[in-house]
Amino acid sequence: MKRFFQQFYLLMIFLFLYAPIFTLMLFSFNADKSRVVWHGFTLDWYAELFRDATILNSLYVTLIVAFASAFFATILGTAAALGIHCMGRRTRAAYLTVNSIPMSTSDTIMGVTFMLLFALLALDKGYLTLILAHITFSVPYVVLNVMPKLRQLDKNAYEAALDLGATPTQALRKVILPEIMPGIVTGAIMAFTISVDDFVVSYFTAGTTSQPLSVVIYSMTRRRISPKINALSTILFLVVLVLLVIINFRQSRDSRKKIKHAS
Repeated sequence: MKRFFQQFYLLMIFLFLYAPIFTLMLFSFNADKSRVVWHGFTLDWYAELFRDATILNSLYVTLIVAFASAFFATILGTAAALGIHCMGRRTRAAYLTVNSIPMSTSDTIMGVTFMLLFALLALDKGYLTLILAHITFSVPYVVLNVMPKLRQLDKNAYEAALDLGATPTQALRKVILPEIMPGIVTGAIMAFTISVDDFVVSYFTAGTTSQPLSVVIYSMTRRRISPKINALSTILFLVVLVLLVIINFRQSRDSRKKIKHAS
């Protein structure tokens, strides 16, 4: 009986979380604009979605910002993780605490802070401010994904490579980076996903010609909600879901490898 109630409780939780999403996805195929009455199956809203110049431009902005911020955040986060890993225990703990601050800070505070900072630096809102903001809040996630791989690394691997005649750059490129590459890839995917999903920071840092999808969707929902938004939200949900599945798959595979090597 106890197990039954536990499963029933979990079912209700998942139903509460995902029922609205599945409803949105279902009505993205509704032949009518109604959000409560089903009038038949159609793909017209998806066709209209890809004919909407505003949405396509915002999709372009979203992908450019996501790829650019993920690229630079991965480089900066990996370098930061390498530096933090080489520090003493107390110093490392202090830096990891500082690294966690952007993740625990309210998105609204982050957005307003970026807006005020860019205004102080006399930077006009646009691609640059948007990418800089996304890089900043993505770096901590890359650091957190790379650090566990550095902890698993053989402490003598770097010195052994130097003893065998490798230069510090060669030891880093041919020994260290291949070992921590799973964490780097996972961090890059996480940074990309977070950038695509962000709204609040983008709202405060995007310019009039560089608005990502999240901001455009918000502006569209202030008027009568079009079924095109349902179609767009369905596509975004599926893309983010696939990326999260890839991240979890890689983490599970790495955990199995670690257990196998330990045994």
